[in-house]
Amino acid sequence: MSKSFSKSLSKAGMLSLLGGAALFAQAANAEPTGYNQISFNVESNQEVENDQVTATLYKQAQATTPKKLATELNTAMNQALSTAKGYPTVTATTGQQHTYPKYDDNGKIVGWTGTVSVDLKSNDFAKTSELVAKLQENLVVQNIQFGVSEKKQKQLEKELIKKASLQFKEQAQSLAEVWGMSGYQVVNVSINSSGGYQPRPMMMMRDAAAKSSVPVQEFEGGNTRLGVTASGTIELIPFMK
Repeated sequence: MSKSFSKSLSKAGMLSLLGGAALFAQAANAEPTGYNQISFNVESNQEVENDQVTATLYKQAQATTPKKLATELNTAMNQALSTAKGYPTVTATTGQQHTYPKYDDNGKIVGWTGTVSVDLKSNDFAKTSELVAKLQENLVVQNIQFGVSEKKQKQLEKELIKKASLQFKEQAQSLAEVWGMSGYQVVNVSINSSGGYQPRPMMMMRDAAAKSSVPVQEFEGGNTRLGVTASGTIELIPFMK
C-alpha cells in the first residue's frame, strides 16, 4: 500500500514538474503582453587604422564657345587618366562635369565656364600621393579623404555585431535580475553600424608662379572609429505563482 502510494506520488510530482516547465516555456514563448517592457541600447566600438584613401581633383576653364571649352576640359581629363594608368594600384575614374554660361549685363551669353574632375581610390598611400602630385601640375585638389576599405569594414563589423549582441543579452539579463523577474523575452531588436571616411579638405590653388612640378605630400591616414549599436525592447517575465 505504501509502495503503491509512493509510486503514485512520484508520478504526480513528475507531472507537476513537467506541467510547470511547460507553463514556463509557454510564458517564455508567448506573445508580448505590453507590460513590463524596457527599451535600451548598447554600443560596441573599435578604433581601426584607415587603409584606403580617396581623392578628387578638378580642372576649371573658360572659353568663348562650348566647343573650345569642351576641347580644353576633355584634353585635361584625357591627360589625367593617361597619367593615372602608370599607377596600377590606384583606381582612377571620371568624376563630375559641369558647364554653365556666362552672361553680360544685358543677359547675353558672352562665354562659357566648365569643370571636370577625376576621382582616385587606392590602398597604396605612397603611390596615390605621388600621382596626386603629378596631376596637380594641371589639376587642382578638391578633397582628400581617408577611411576603412569595404572589405576590412565588413570583417570588423561581424565581430562588433557579435559583441553588441552579447552586450544586449547581458544587459537584458541584468535588468531582469534587478527587477526581480525570472527572465525576459525580446520584443524587438535592431542593429546599426556607424563609421566611415574622415574628410580632409585640401583646396590647393596654384598661382601663375607655381613650379612645373609639385612636391609629393606624405599621407598619414589616421584612424576611424567603427561602431555597432544594438537597440531594442524586452519584456520582463515574472516568476510563476
